Amino acid sequence: MLHCGSYRLDLTRPLVMGIVNATPDSFSDGGRHLPRDAAISHAHQLISEGADILDIGGESSRPGAVAVSVQEELDRVMPVIEAMRDIGVPLSIDTCKAEVMRSALAAGASMVNDINALQQSEALAAVAASNAAVCLMHKQGQPQSMQIEPIYQDVIAEVMDFLRSRVAVIEAAGIKRDRIVIDPGFGFGKTVEHNLQLLRNLQIFAGLGVPVLAGLSRKSMLGKLTGHEVEKRLPGSLAAALIAVQRGANIVRVHDVQATRDVLKIWNAVNI
Repeated sequence: MLHCGSYRLDLTRPLVMGIVNATPDSFSDGGRHLPRDAAISHAHQLISEGADILDIGGESSRPGAVAVSVQEELDRVMPVIEAMRDIGVPLSIDTCKAEVMRSALAAGASMVNDINALQQSEALAAVAASNAAVCLMHKQGQPQSMQIEPIYQDVIAEVMDFLRSRVAVIEAAGIKRDRIVIDPGFGFGKTVEHNLQLLRNLQIFAGLGVPVLAGLSRKSMLGKLTGHEVEKRLPGSLAAALIAVQRGANIVRVHDVQATRDVLKIWNAVNI
């Protein structure tokens, strides 16, 4: 069971986190959902398709992305959170800024999805002061340069060590394990081979005793493996989500909620 604000999420089946990018430079949708009404409409669509969680972000973390100010990020995400807070599923705020976390949580968000794993000043305190869940992600480097020759001696061990240490720090701050999720960070400072190694060995991360989130939807590794541009990566995304679940992922973060839910319904039926 994942404690996510006032929600208790049953993890006996894999959950689908739907992505709402309120940004002009997302790699996956090119800013189609930046206008307030478009983002809210898209969020409602993902709910109708069966999303268990909505992940709302106002700053792109794609390779080469440029950072935005706190106020700009707030201007993008807060109208969506305020419009969706009574929708009946947990809202996650995808940010690494403590100021955005605090505002989003106060407005009704139930989860923080942080690519910095609460390492930024005041981020840990912002989550500890709430009853929200938190997803701690591993990345090497910063979005502007993270895909320039990432190097590991042992990617599995290094990612595992980082996540283990962050879980310990978060627990020491008073955030219980039933509020913690981990994410190995596919595509965040990793080559295709690094990503494949992580996916092959995803079950190892379950050994940390907290739920595992996998975010592979439409990512460049799928393009490199299939030769397809973003708009043609649905089959690869579905295959990656299914493999992740088969290897221990409890939550898959995806753009294509309905298709992913259909795949997982079949998987669940076979595995009852």
